Amino acid sequence: MKFLFFGLLLGLLARPAAAQTTLNQRLKQELDSIYTVDQRWRSMLFDPRIARRPDSLARALGVTRESLPTYIPRRMMQTDSANQVRLRVLLKQYGYPGKSLVGEPTNEAAWYVIQHSDDINQYLPLVKKAADKHELPYHLYAQMLDRQLMREGREQRYGTQAMGYNVLNPATGRREAQRPFVWPIRDAAGVNERRKKAGFPTTVEQNAANLGVQYRVLTLQDVEKMPK
Repeated sequence: MKFLFFGLLLGLLARPAAAQTTLNQRLKQELDSIYTVDQRWRSMLFDPRIARRPDSLARALGVTRESLPTYIPRRMMQTDSANQVRLRVLLKQYGYPGKSLVGEPTNEAAWYVIQHSDDINQYLPLVKKAADKHELPYHLYAQMLDRQLMREGREQRYGTQAMGYNVLNPATGRREAQRPFVWPIRDAAGVNERRKKAGFPTTVEQNAANLGVQYRVLTLQDVEKMPK
């Protein structure tokens, strides 16, 4: 069992982004709401300021403290599913809602929903098109590309993705998390130059440290040999 540490287009732009003279405020407000919902449950899982106060969090949610480890991920999956259904409609109607249509940082909202879905491969060309036109920061496309490559068992390009495995402990009969690692990178020697060109503000070593991972260069063969 493994976990993440942190196609075809459905439609074309209803109007070219360059032709937009004013923002679509209704769409902007909807995407802002979608982003807020997307982040709500993740903040409960990953923001230490919240996660370290389980009693307060349980009272606020109206559940028991013991149920939090299952309740929060379940609710996150439910809201992700609802967001993805709605986003498919919006992408078909507008294409990727970039900064010309909804402004910044709302132009990143659709990216988050796609990044947290199983549909990355389907929408990756659309996201790249938006990034190439400067409707979306290019480093976000690079991060999405890395995630899809990792899912396919291929080397990533920018070193943004880390992985960890839960390994069965025969003494206890329980699965225990192993030390996470940065997923193998194609041409690891040149990764920081690629990161710089893509607009990342950090090196791969700094990014790994931010993820709480010690950076080391691995190959796909190294990963294949790891206990899982």
